[in-house]
Amino acid sequence: MNNLLTAIITGLVAFIATNIDDILILLVFFAQVNENFRPWQIVVGQYLGFTILVIFSLPGLFGGLILPQSWIGLLGLIPIAIGISSLVNKETEQLADGTQEITPSFLTPKIYTVAAITVANGSDNISIYIPLFSSVRLESFFIIIGLFFLLLAIWCYAAYQLTHQQKIANFFTKYGNYFVPFVLIGLGVVIVWKGQALSPLKLFGSCICLFFLVKK
Repeated sequence: MNNLLTAIITGLVAFIATNIDDILILLVFFAQVNENFRPWQIVVGQYLGFTILVIFSLPGLFGGLILPQSWIGLLGLIPIAIGISSLVNKETEQLADGTQEITPSFLTPKIYTVAAITVANGSDNISIYIPLFSSVRLESFFIIIGLFFLLLAIWCYAAYQLTHQQKIANFFTKYGNYFVPFVLIGLGVVIVWKGQALSPLKLFGSCICLFFLVKK
């Protein structure tokens, strides 16, 4: 009983500590929901990205190799690229929104976008989950993982409900499309900076290169 309670408390604290910033990202995503970007795609993408983070953290459970922090930090280039793409191709994307068909496929680019940003924002998840998994027994590991996925559903539901609060919804509806790219770029810069993956000069150069690469 004590082991069960310890595993639950440990999993709860670890999840909240590593995913509190995901609430803002989920708010941004749910605020962009329309006929071409559905809530289920956000949830599936979030679960896909989080599952990848857990897989990346499994070496801690088996006492294997730990991913270098600089490699994790390079994932920050993903939201930077997406944010720059949103800025430089905004007009094209707005025209395409009116003609884009709805697809029930689970392989949509929207899902991959959510998953990619979830993974890119997961450097703190990996850095905490690896030593956490290495310090628990197999039974506690499964309890913590189950709790993680349960809490992830609560996280998505809470963010979805927040966007339906009138003031919050109005704010994101009116200004969301304008600041979302800057939120993504800022998120990517923080990830790269925290991971010490690139020097400021190299980061600036990478952003310039991404600008020309993603421009249509």
